[in-house]
Amino acid sequence: MKKFKLSIVLLFIVFSVFSQNQSKRTTEFNLEKKVAIQGYDAVGYFKLNKAIKGKKEISTTYEGVIYYFSTVENKNLFIKTPAKYEPQYGGWCAYAMGDSGEKVEINPETFKIVDGKLFLFYNAYFNNTLKSWNKNEATLKAKADVNWKKIIK
Repeated sequence: MKKFKLSIVLLFIVFSVFSQNQSKRTTEFNLEKKVAIQGYDAVGYFKLNKAIKGKKEISTTYEGVIYYFSTVENKNLFIKTPAKYEPQYGGWCAYAMGDSGEKVEINPETFKIVDGKLFLFYNAYFNNTLKSWNKNEATLKAKADVNWKKIIK
């Protein structure tokens, strides 16, 4: 009986942690109707070094966030190792996260892969933040890492 009660308590703790993590992701990530990267294929950035629009019919959900893919192969790669393909800082502009700790919208076609991680940037109205990021990448990345941890904690 004690083992049963302990199992129930452990199951409750695991469920609570998962629910809290999923809730943070769906409230703090840059999503449109729970869809990440404005529907672009997260794996496509890595395979083709190109932003490719995904398809609603080829999608998966990871911890409450929906991802679209351009091919079933890309979807399967994502399912195997989702953390490898997810954008940094919840899909918000990496430059803004490093510069001011703000959650700023992105242009999914403005991106950079650094050390196997996907970084997305704001690019509109003559303001391409990728250019600013490139001028001081190491410092901005370090600050963005700290700022994002404050948001997602």
